[in-house]
Amino acid sequence: MIRRDAAWSILTEFTRSDSLRKHARAVEASMRAYAGRYGEDPEVWGVAGMLHDFDYEVHPRAPHHPVKGAEVLLARGVPARIVYAILAHADYSGMPRASLLDRALYACDELSGFVHAVALVRPGRVIAGLEPASVRKKLRDKAFARTVNRDDVYRGADELGVALDEHIAFVVAALTDVAPALGLSRA
Repeated sequence: MIRRDAAWSILTEFTRSDSLRKHARAVEASMRAYAGRYGEDPEVWGVAGMLHDFDYEVHPRAPHHPVKGAEVLLARGVPARIVYAILAHADYSGMPRASLLDRALYACDELSGFVHAVALVRPGRVIAGLEPASVRKKLRDKAFARTVNRDDVYRGADELGVALDEHIAFVVAALTDVAPALGLSRA
């Protein structure tokens, strides 16, 4: 198993953008929280969340991201199940989301980024108390965070088998726990 500090080293080697690093941290937090909910290993799930987009700056276009990145991760000793989940988070990779890890990563990716964006525009950048209804309202605003694929958000919750509001509330709680690392306030 790759340790978190080694995964962070890989992320920072390939990802210079502070916003992409924060996205990695947000998805990591959501994945660790879901690992706890499902009785899975938070280290495995957290590393998958952290590394899912590590190669995006180097390979921003499909199919290079995440396929080329997967090659790097395997060469660096990242476990195959994590690499598979990273491949499966991209619909165009052709890798079906077969495991709970795969489905959770897909479900957490776009929503974690979107929730983070919603919190950033709140007064004081406060994430605590962010309600699912507020997030759903922003989801309907196609101009807000327009790069977030809304279909992926809805499909992710469905594939994970959780109601959208429940999923949103869960991700909000996970991101609240790491709010300062994301440039957000807890209260």
